[in-house]
Formats: sequence, structure tokens, C-alpha cells
Amino acid sequence: MTDSELVVDLRGRLIETLDDFWDAVSEPCGLPKWFGRNLDAWSDTIETRGISEVIDSHDILIVHVDRRGLFGGNLREAEALASIFDGEQNRLIKHGLA
Repeated sequence: MTDSELVVDLRGRLIETLDDFWDAVSEPCGLPKWFGRNLDAWSDTIETRGISEVIDSHDILIVHVDRRGLFGGNLREAEALASIFDGEQNRLIKHGLA
């Protein structure tokens, strides 16, 4: 049996801030309107689960982003966001050159 994956492909979408990231993942991840739009809320959503029925209905979350804008360098916010993904159940995959 294979794990059920939720794949959110944000390649081609310019994400320059965390707000841009929240805007981009809100619909495909089924985030509720009351979602906190901060790193703690995202951690609760993908690690603890129980916030998004869409994410909760999948075993694995994979988010694809371009290595530009927020993810184009060593921005502190991007590093903090990336650290929430565990690389197994929740994966952030950066595409393109550094």
C-alpha cells in the first residue's frame, strides 16, 4: 500500500514573503479562515494535524517551490519555514539553482 500524498506545486508563483506563502498554500491545503498565518500555526497544521481536513486526509504533504524570492537565498524566514518540514511526512522541495 502506498501513502496518500498531497502535492502542492507552487513552482512558477513568485513567493517573496511569508504572507505570499500563506496565500499560496491556503486553498490547496484547505486552511481555515481562522488559520494563524504564522510559523507556529503552520507547525501545528502539518505536524500535529487536526487543523486542515485536506492535509489530515493525506499521509504525506509535499510542497514544491522555486528557489527564488523567499526561497532564493538564506533568508531567516525561509530557513525557519523550511525547518518545520520534517523531510519525511512533510517535505519542502526547492527547485532551480541556488
